[in-house]
Amino acid sequence: MQDLFSVEGKVVLITGGSKGLGKMIAEAFVRSGSKVYITARHGAVVEQTAKELSKYGLCIGIENDISSKEGIDALVREIENKEDILDVLINNAATGWHEPFDNFPEKGWDKTFNLNIKAPFFLIQGLKPLLEKNKTKENPAKVINIASIDGLGVAFEDSYPYTASKAGLIHLTKSLANELAPNNIWVNCISPGAFASDMNIVARDNPDLLAAYVPTKNIGTMEDIGGTCIYLASRASNYTNGANFAVDGGWTAAAYGGIHPDKL
Repeated sequence: MQDLFSVEGKVVLITGGSKGLGKMIAEAFVRSGSKVYITARHGAVVEQTAKELSKYGLCIGIENDISSKEGIDALVREIENKEDILDVLINNAATGWHEPFDNFPEKGWDKTFNLNIKAPFFLIQGLKPLLEKNKTKENPAKVINIASIDGLGVAFEDSYPYTASKAGLIHLTKSLANELAPNNIWVNCISPGAFASDMNIVARDNPDLLAAYVPTKNIGTMEDIGGTCIYLASRASNYTNGANFAVDGGWTAAAYGGIHPDKL
C-alpha cells in the first residue's frame, strides 16, 4: 500500500507546464520524485519555471509550440532523443478566444481547436511508441487530458470553440482509451473548475469572490489538481480508463455554481 500512489522515477511530459495549472501539476510530480519535462511556447518562462521547480527535484524545460503539426513533430523528436520510454503524458496546453457571436472569426476556431484537441491527438499518436514500450497491463503508461468543466456545461461568457473543444477532448479521451488499451496505454481526463491561472482571471485575481459560489467555498490548489493527476499516473488507477474527473469543489453538481455573470 505504501507504493500504491507512488510516481517516483516515472518519466513525465506536461504540455503547457510553465504556468497556471500546468505548473501546479509539474510541481506535484517533481516533489513526488518523477523526472518531469515541461513544455510551452515562451522559452524564458519555461526556463524560469524549470529552474524554480528543480529545487524540489528534476524538472527539464523545453521551448516548443504544439499548435502546429510541425511543432508537435519537433517535440516528439526531442523527447525521443532524450528518453527511451515515457510513462506519463499530460496534455494540459490550451487556449481560448472570446469574441461576440456575430463577429466571431474563423481564426479563433482554428487557433483554439489546433491547440486544445488536435494537438493532444497527434502528440499521443507521435509518442505512442515511447508510451507503449516495456508497458504491461500491470504497469501501463498513463495519458491524462486536461479538459474543463466548461466542457460539461455552457459558460456564461462562451468562448464558443473553447467549450466545444473541451467537450470534444472528453469524448476523445473515451475513444482513445478504447483504442490504446491493447497497447497498455490508459487514457483518462480531468475537468478542472476554479483554479488560479491566466485562463481563469477571476479565480486568479478575486479568489474569495469566486469561492463564495463553490460548494466547498474555496478554489483549487496545487495539491488538488496535482493529487488527482498523481492518482491517475500511479498504480492506484490501474483499473481506471476512459474516465473524466470533475475537480471543481462541487461546482458542476450545484447547477454550475449558480453564478449569474452580473455577480462577477
